[in-house]
Amino acid sequence: MFAGIPELAGAAVPRTAVVVDVMRAFTVAAWAFERGAEKIVLAATLDEALALKHANPGWLALKDGALEEGFDAVNSPALLRSVDLSGRTVVQKTTAGTVGALAVADAPLILCASFVVAGATARVLRERGATEVTYVVTGEDGRADEDLACAEYVAALAGGSATEADPYVERARKSQAAAELTTGVRSGSHPEDVELCVQTDRFPFAMEARREGPLMVLRPVAPQA
Repeated sequence: MFAGIPELAGAAVPRTAVVVDVMRAFTVAAWAFERGAEKIVLAATLDEALALKHANPGWLALKDGALEEGFDAVNSPALLRSVDLSGRTVVQKTTAGTVGALAVADAPLILCASFVVAGATARVLRERGATEVTYVVTGEDGRADEDLACAEYVAALAGGSATEADPYVERARKSQAAAELTTGVRSGSHPEDVELCVQTDRFPFAMEARREGPLMVLRPVAPQA
């Protein structure tokens, strides 16, 4: 099943949810783990993100758009890839990705995905025996083709199909989000963001979100094989 965030309201809680945000929340999250972050806390609002940062010395806050007072980074993989996050906790609030993950917070298994972790995400789905999966297409109320393409790619891989990434990646390159990033319509972006977002299987881990006390926390998880 493929669903936009609005379709989740009032729907039954899925058994397994794969929340997809290619441009850029869950590409950024993967880069944060690559740069050493211990965990990512998904915030519901900007105020909550700042409150969590202020209540936990050493935590960093990240948001969509231009950098604002109190925040440490923006939602750009190119701008984040040179930042040392070793052992740090990052609080992330974005327009679509974090909203989608929080919308399925009660699902027993939640994986957050983008092209850079697509293969690992599919392997974790197979290892966990996930056969009934809701793919949350976060962008544009479920119409973002870069997210839908990635979701369809992960679904094909999880189903055991020998699937070439190129047709799916090409859709992402031609998406509205890619055009907006390339032309600078979206603030807080970098010219290399699109290329970093369409790199397939750059990282060997998937990303699992689960409740830890009152917080929704994202952590990297390595497939068994």
